Amino acid sequence: MARSRNQSLADWMNHHQVTAVELAELVNDAMEQFTGRRGAVSERTVFRWLSGENRWPQDRQRLALENVTGCPANRLGFVPRGRRPAPAPAPQEVPVHRRAFITAATGTAFAVTALNVAATPQRAAARPTVGLGDVQRLRARLTELYEQDDKKGGDADLEEQANIEIRRTLGLQQNGSATGRVRSRLYALAAAFTATALWAAVDSGRLADAQRYMEQAVTLAGLSGDGQVQHQTWRYAAMLADQRGRHADAIAAAEAAMLTAPHRRDPLYTSLSHARLALAAASAGDRSRALRALDRAASAYDRADLAQPRPVSMGFYTHGELHGLTGITHYRLGRAEEAEFHAHQCLAALSTDQRRNGAYYTAQAALAQLGQGDLEQATATAITVIPPPGTVSTGRVPRLLGTFTSALNMKAPGAAITRQWNERARAL
Repeated sequence: MARSRNQSLADWMNHHQVTAVELAELVNDAMEQFTGRRGAVSERTVFRWLSGENRWPQDRQRLALENVTGCPANRLGFVPRGRRPAPAPAPQEVPVHRRAFITAATGTAFAVTALNVAATPQRAAARPTVGLGDVQRLRARLTELYEQDDKKGGDADLEEQANIEIRRTLGLQQNGSATGRVRSRLYALAAAFTATALWAAVDSGRLADAQRYMEQAVTLAGLSGDGQVQHQTWRYAAMLADQRGRHADAIAAAEAAMLTAPHRRDPLYTSLSHARLALAAASAGDRSRALRALDRAASAYDRADLAQPRPVSMGFYTHGELHGLTGITHYRLGRAEEAEFHAHQCLAALSTDQRRNGAYYTAQAALAQLGQGDLEQATATAITVIPPPGTVSTGRVPRLLGTFTSALNMKAPGAAITRQWNERARAL
């Protein structure tokens, strides 16, 4: 029988932002809860479930998986063996074990309520339990912030919301009772929220504040032991160093991202690492290294399984985004024609809700056109991203248009098209 990918399980993992490694750990934890022996589910086991190679897990694994997800196996896309499979156990068949697991995973609200009741000194000394439910709620909040950034870009509001979540996450870490795995995830989430605040500060041009966030994010990511958030933090560090003109630091940060496990194991992370290195090398004037990194980024992207579940922080990295980063690299290398080609490829691949990225890469296309001496086309392109009169525009796009204005005035200081552009640009 031909295999078919288990899309239902993949969808559940994507929705809850659970990786294959994390799901394996959760299932093993659940098996230990109701059998007293930790399970032996591995990342490979989960990949076999996702690929359809294993269409009906063993009884203990299946029961644990149902406990973790709260869904019966058939709703997770599994197909029983034989024509008349045994029905899935009803919840009342394992009341003690299921209740124990769910309480351990999501019992924070109950524990906090109990603490607020006038109690004996022993009860007052108890600490609220932090579990999987708290982690999932924080991940959902992180997804909301990424979506906000896609639509509006980094601004003071995004930074403040990220700071609220940093304080909330670290409060749970410091004041709650949790397993080692939950603590690791809390550190990873705190690092991701800090990286979001970092990005908002960079997008707003406040690089000193961004540096402070970066140092905090590196510390939290290291405490988490989470390779994916470590990769995210190092690539943000590379971006920040590049913005500050510290090109050697940018290259070193991109190389640090390459030392993480996701870079070695997942070609999509490999591709992004090399794309970030290409940008840093181009800024440093290392043409040959930048072009080699671009080739490796494209090759790795072609090998990546785009259907594999990944954290929401990687959702931005599409084929269009790779074209966009490639275009910027070519522009920094003085290859304006290649830069314009990739900018247009990027814009064609962006989704309609990526308005911030659409404006940013349109401005990049205008710069590439200006680099080729096509003043009229360049100004016509740049005009499309000038915000309407009376609106407040923040982030990298206004600064990029400022760069365009300077370049246009240097290239054709007395031209009529330059005077017209300067009048239009005053709205910024």
